[in-house]
Amino acid sequence: MQPCYLAVDIGASSGRHIIGTVENGKMILTEVHRFDNQLVNKNGHLCWDLEKLTEEVIKGIRKCGEEGYRPVSVGIDTWAVDFVLLDRNGDLIGDPVAYRDDRTNGIRNELEKQGILAFSDHYRETGIQYQKFNTVYQLTALQREHSEQLENADALLMIPDYLNYRLTGVMSSEYTNASTTALLDVGNNNWDDGLIEHLGLPRSIFQKVSMPGTVLGSFTKEIRNLTGLDATVILPATHDTGSAFLAVPALDENAAILSSGTWSLMGVENGSPITSDKSLQANFTNEGGYEGRYRYLKNIMGLWMIQSVRRELGQRGGILPSFPELIAAAEEAEQFKSTVDADDQRFLAPVSMIDEIALACKESNQQVPETIGETMQCIYNSLSLDYRNTLKTLESLTGKVYTSLNIVGGGSQDTYLNQRTADAAGIPVYAGPTEGTALGNLMVQFIADGRFTDIADARNAIRKSFQITEFTPKNTEEK
Repeated sequence: MQPCYLAVDIGASSGRHIIGTVENGKMILTEVHRFDNQLVNKNGHLCWDLEKLTEEVIKGIRKCGEEGYRPVSVGIDTWAVDFVLLDRNGDLIGDPVAYRDDRTNGIRNELEKQGILAFSDHYRETGIQYQKFNTVYQLTALQREHSEQLENADALLMIPDYLNYRLTGVMSSEYTNASTTALLDVGNNNWDDGLIEHLGLPRSIFQKVSMPGTVLGSFTKEIRNLTGLDATVILPATHDTGSAFLAVPALDENAAILSSGTWSLMGVENGSPITSDKSLQANFTNEGGYEGRYRYLKNIMGLWMIQSVRRELGQRGGILPSFPELIAAAEEAEQFKSTVDADDQRFLAPVSMIDEIALACKESNQQVPETIGETMQCIYNSLSLDYRNTLKTLESLTGKVYTSLNIVGGGSQDTYLNQRTADAAGIPVYAGPTEGTALGNLMVQFIADGRFTDIADARNAIRKSFQITEFTPKNTEEK
């Protein structure tokens, strides 16, 4: 039987199990299992249903066996910043609160006003951009609300680390996800002991930082019994964006990257961090990447706005519109020119995304969208403008001119947004592969098993394996 490998790729709205194989130098992906991932209200907070996610991970592995697959290895990637605490018995303490919860509101200002932590100092130490939901702020919020949870904790695990623990019984802290905590020293890619002590956090709960490619272990007896399989669990870049960046085909020095999904993340790979004052002011981040590199990028609200509108319409009318239907509605309203700041925190978790967009337009004295098509057109206007401006800022920060933009992830399927982005940025856009995150996850496993020599070798195989669609600028939008 041909060797196969399993990527468990879980995003903020759904998860999937994808089998990867290599035939004649080409990568072949097969989806085996897909499931929803939704937030739940629990004890006054927005939380992840972590037990359900664990069950779905196990279910998907079992399904692989039922369909005749015997993975050599398994890798798990998820979103970043969120964590759980475990007691000395390895049991959960408290709830797995999600980054969209409002418990971190005002935490940065509180730390600065109290003289505990100035963000300018924090940025230079960790290289991580300000996001109100960064792990460091979540931990500070937890200190305020439930200090006993930290006092009783024996371990802190990021979400993919916890899922790996459930499969193997081994605790670890994978580098790319750990970097998003804003608690790693950007100079040595290890925990910043001074910062952790200064914030009054228990140093003992933080696990040893492990790099992507690390072999974690095999399934526990319980997991073997539940799935009927055994496999080696390998750490990919467990932060989904870290995996997505790996899947960009045949990168050159003048290409920028956009990982497009629930979040859009635009940037480049660097060999060293950039923590200048200008970078701090632009709120660019230096997240961990494969082989200890730095993903220098900026978070953009992304397809979350579209997903939210779609979900809201389904709740209102009982029929969930398709993404092509929403795109068609936007195209019919192309004369609508209003925009909003896609990065405004007001769009992070509004009660109604449709109403919030309308209110933002009204407050800025612009035409207020009155139809779903106009709402969608406003989102597309705003995202393409944000992408263009972010690219220009990236050029000013790195001193480079980028002549193309590579889009990977689910958002690469949105041909309307891809063309709008090419027009706005005035450079060619190369879209694909779609399953960039799962592919990047699998690439680490392929390399670990000797299927490819290194990342450059694996990236060269991507163009042979997947369709990459070029979008050239047409009527370029007003610069």
